[in-house]
Amino acid sequence: MINNKKIVVVMPAYNAAKTVEKTFKEIPFNIVDDVILTDDYSTDNTVNIAKRLGIKHVLTHKKNIGYGGNQKTCYDKALELNADIIIMLHPDYQYTPKLIPAMCDLVANNVNDVVLGSRILSEGAVKNGMPIYKYISNRFLTLFQNILMSQKLSEYHTGYRCFNAETLKKIDYNSNSNDFVFDNQLLAQCCFTKARIGEISCPAKYFEDASSINFKRSVTYGFGVLKVSLMYFFQKLGVFKFNIFKSLT
Repeated sequence: MINNKKIVVVMPAYNAAKTVEKTFKEIPFNIVDDVILTDDYSTDNTVNIAKRLGIKHVLTHKKNIGYGGNQKTCYDKALELNADIIIMLHPDYQYTPKLIPAMCDLVANNVNDVVLGSRILSEGAVKNGMPIYKYISNRFLTLFQNILMSQKLSEYHTGYRCFNAETLKKIDYNSNSNDFVFDNQLLAQCCFTKARIGEISCPAKYFEDASSINFKRSVTYGFGVLKVSLMYFFQKLGVFKFNIFKSLT
């Protein structure tokens, strides 16, 4: 705990057998109270390894429902456990668990409601292995979103996120997509509630066993992001109303 806040790490997993142990062992359990791993119908040994590691809450899907759907299971369980602070940590070891204390500290001390681990702030994303097309699209999409959503974030596309549980309770994240654009919809919902969003520099690792979506799915995600930004903009103007913002108006 930090400031008597219950901290829960959630790990949405899919075929993470090669990396989940290394990720889990770097979690700072001097402050983390619980870990939840949700497995989205992996075809490898992810679940057995998670149980061997002693992860108390291992939830499994009977079919693959997608990255966004997997996160919904994570957050539902974390809120059920009465978490005060929830950190999403990918079990593929792309993001270092060593930043958990810094991210939690900002939320626990009421500085931010949401903290993002930004790959862009360090200015080493490409050097660390981010494909150049992903870097360019990241910069373009972030600029587009900052303009339409009146924000000043360095990126919207990181998978490393820390939430004040009260912020998640305000949001109907279950109305979001089950696919990768879920991340972007959730962040747009946080912006809509005027959540205080902070960022810290987080160099990400790119290697063979780290999960990454292919070019085709990246394009689909990119168009999804553009759509979310326009939905946010027109919802704010009062021109249209969209389901993902329904509970926030």
